[in-house]
Amino acid sequence: EIKSYRQLPVNLYQIQTKFRDEIRPRFGVMRAREFTMKDAYSFDAGLDGLKKSYEAMYQAYTRIFTRLGLKFRAVAADTGEIGGTGSHEFQVLAGSGEDSIAYSTASDYAANVELAEALAPAQARGAASQAMQKTATPGKHTCEEVSEFLRIPIEKTVKTIVVMHDPGKDAPPGDRMVMLLLRGDHMLNEIKAAKIPGVGPFRFATPAEIEARLKGPPGSLGPVGHAGLRVIADRTVAAMHDFCTGGNQEGFHLTGVNWGRDLPEPETVADIRNVVAGDASPDGRGTLQVARGIEVGHVFQLRTKYSEKMGVTYIDEKGETKPMEMGCYGIGVTRVVAAAIEQNHDERGIIWPDPMAPFTVALIPMGYGRSETVKAAAEQLYAQLSGAGVEVFLDDRDERPGVLLADQELIGIPHRFVIGDRGLKEGVVEYQHRRDTAATKVPLAEAVTFVQARFEHARAPVAH
Repeated sequence: EIKSYRQLPVNLYQIQTKFRDEIRPRFGVMRAREFTMKDAYSFDAGLDGLKKSYEAMYQAYTRIFTRLGLKFRAVAADTGEIGGTGSHEFQVLAGSGEDSIAYSTASDYAANVELAEALAPAQARGAASQAMQKTATPGKHTCEEVSEFLRIPIEKTVKTIVVMHDPGKDAPPGDRMVMLLLRGDHMLNEIKAAKIPGVGPFRFATPAEIEARLKGPPGSLGPVGHAGLRVIADRTVAAMHDFCTGGNQEGFHLTGVNWGRDLPEPETVADIRNVVAGDASPDGRGTLQVARGIEVGHVFQLRTKYSEKMGVTYIDEKGETKPMEMGCYGIGVTRVVAAAIEQNHDERGIIWPDPMAPFTVALIPMGYGRSETVKAAAEQLYAQLSGAGVEVFLDDRDERPGVLLADQELIGIPHRFVIGDRGLKEGVVEYQHRRDTAATKVPLAEAVTFVQARFEHARAPVAH
């Protein structure tokens, strides 16, 4: 239907039920097979148009999650299989999150740990001060075990990971084994490593392949003595001196190893590790902290990857046919609910942010069916709040006070008034926010204005 640049930009979206064949559905609605999703695609004439559409959606998502009262970070992310030139994930910060995100303590920098850059150490490599020595380490294979056994800091150990470059069945034969070196306490970032030419795509080498090529057991490998094998050192490892590594013999490790003397300088130095808390921020401002996050939204700059394949073109102002620039955007609607619960709860139940609560205020009358005074006061306050546009829940069940209060804490309605005969004799009701540790006595005549002021407090901007 769209033929001319004059018809662009266009943004198509849907909010619809989706189904995914999850192998192990878990966490309630966090990772279910059926969920509600908001999908959108933008189509633009030119990269500048795409950037404008992308920024508009980015800002819209930021406003949405801020208004929902969520603590979140918009983090730079890898585009993965979807492809494109850039993407951001919107991550709700929660200890139970499936993703790790890194963010600066002194700036707006934030990125998925898979993408966050680990800078090279600021200090230059020190000079060799030890002789290389083969040391017996019986039964010790991990860097943690070796560090403890030899009584050296784990930061002075280097671990060896052997992978096989897998370019595909039609690729010419050749030596595809690659040795990756990381500091003992660091973790390999497979996404970063796979982007190095000649490494990705890769798989981990099998024990048989390691034994055949390197003549040593997987648990005692090191980079010394393997001429002709491609070695890639992480930036941190390239700056190390007098370090400890595997001795290529069962039960032995080498200490006092130094570049240029005991083994050649690494063929390639690259960032191949996950960042850790305390690393310098890539933007040069502050240090990084690492937190868990739950992904609730994602925006991509797809560029022309799909429009070229599907023939989605337009005629530009010069009469030339060009592929449309595409963007892709999504929010997991039901996942937002689950993420809010994971971020806002305690041992007694849910603590809903005001904008997401099923009701904003709960009225808990003590003895609703036995006291006309309590019943009248509860219904009066219910009418006043409803008339002020407040979503209010009146629990008129004939239950014990403990049951009524426990159920409200479980449900998590953020604002609560308890109405009882004793308080009404003083002309007061008891107010308590779900996060408060104690109740506050409020004159019944001022209850509506009091709780409305608490609403305004709850609507304060959320840092993101």
